[in-house]
Amino acid sequence: MTSGRQSPAELFYRLVADRRSIRRYEASAVPAETLDRVLAAARWAPSAHNRQPWRFAILTPFHWKDRLARAMGDRLRRDRLADGDPPAAIDQDVARSHARITGAPVAIVVALDMADMDRYPDDRRRAEHIMAVQSAAMAVQNLLLAAHAEGLGACWMCAPLFCPDVVTEALALPKGWEPQAIVTLGLPAGSGKPATRRPIEELSWTPSDAPA
Repeated sequence: MTSGRQSPAELFYRLVADRRSIRRYEASAVPAETLDRVLAAARWAPSAHNRQPWRFAILTPFHWKDRLARAMGDRLRRDRLADGDPPAAIDQDVARSHARITGAPVAIVVALDMADMDRYPDDRRRAEHIMAVQSAAMAVQNLLLAAHAEGLGACWMCAPLFCPDVVTEALALPKGWEPQAIVTLGLPAGSGKPATRRPIEELSWTPSDAPA
């Protein structure tokens, strides 16, 4: 007779499947101890050479989130005007981005730092940089899952990749930090959109013949 309690594996797979991108939050603050646990989970991600190149700029005061969102919005507006997009559509996009960043109790800018990665005199340095990018992305995944486990909502935003210089200047980030993403955090104001995933058969491949 079973106790009805879920095994660690069942809890994990449910956590992974139930996570959603949450873009609207309640106004209440995220407790400092909860944020510490989420960041601790992020730093336990695997990384290339175990160099842990991820860095986190944690924004909770409104003025920092507003400053970042306005600077990124100005760049977005200039870029889209140069593309010839309709001004009304641009204004909506800029306003939506500003609301998403400033409406979250916490915004975390995830960056990477190449200072501790290996250095090469040739094109291998490109692969080293990609490994650092992948390492930062794994830290983001841990962060998102930990936030969900804590009952928080979170959303991964890759907009900093289009304007890393703007993010760096707006926040006066430490030298060498390369912005990769923004993760917004807070108590969810909704359950998020229904999610679907493609069948594993469409995403995987197994060699059918023995190697030559």
